[in-house]
Amino acid sequence: MVGEPKKWQRSINLLSAVSACIAIYLDFTGHNLYQLFKPLTTILIVSLLFFAPKQGHPKFKLIMMGAFGFCLLGDILLLNPAYFVFGLVAFLLAHVLFILGFLQHKGFRFHWVSFVLLFAIGGAIFFWLKPSLGDFMLPVLVYVLVITSMAWQGIGMYLRDKGKAYSWIALAVILFMLSDTLLAINKFKAPFVYASVLILGTYWLSIGLLANATFKIVWDSKVNSGNQA
Repeated sequence: MVGEPKKWQRSINLLSAVSACIAIYLDFTGHNLYQLFKPLTTILIVSLLFFAPKQGHPKFKLIMMGAFGFCLLGDILLLNPAYFVFGLVAFLLAHVLFILGFLQHKGFRFHWVSFVLLFAIGGAIFFWLKPSLGDFMLPVLVYVLVITSMAWQGIGMYLRDKGKAYSWIALAVILFMLSDTLLAINKFKAPFVYASVLILGTYWLSIGLLANATFKIVWDSKVNSGNQA
């Protein structure tokens, strides 16, 4: 029984990686099938949590699934440039739920060094982009504050618990910030070669790590509770 979830985990991760590579290639070459493979890749990644046991941190799992749901919605909305603001709001709500999930699972962690570093980086990126933002200045400012807070609390989980799952979360939140920074640079500052490859690659790696971390936390909790019974 213990090996069965791991089998599903490996299979889903492999399918997700293949779908991500296809989607990135289709986007880079401008193929219309990208419209299908982009949401499909996110769906495959998130589907991992449907194989996680119902027992073990159910609230945490539910909140994280809600966050991934908004990521999927954001992916779909961003397929149409006219819906960029709506996509931004969807990802904003995803980050709020990620924060709530982290807090529900491990509580609030105030770590001065990570706070100063992350918000200094977030602030520097915002003020660098500011002259090019125009009407997007306020939405982008709110988004930067929220995603930086998400990254801060995600890293805080790792600082509290050095387990493998929390190291994945710490890396994931950094990659999410990097992906969104690259997206903002490409959209507002200056388009660059291989932008889609870097943006999508870091994004899917980020949510893949978050999904696998959530799966591991839930599964380890079930195994530990079963061993204590």
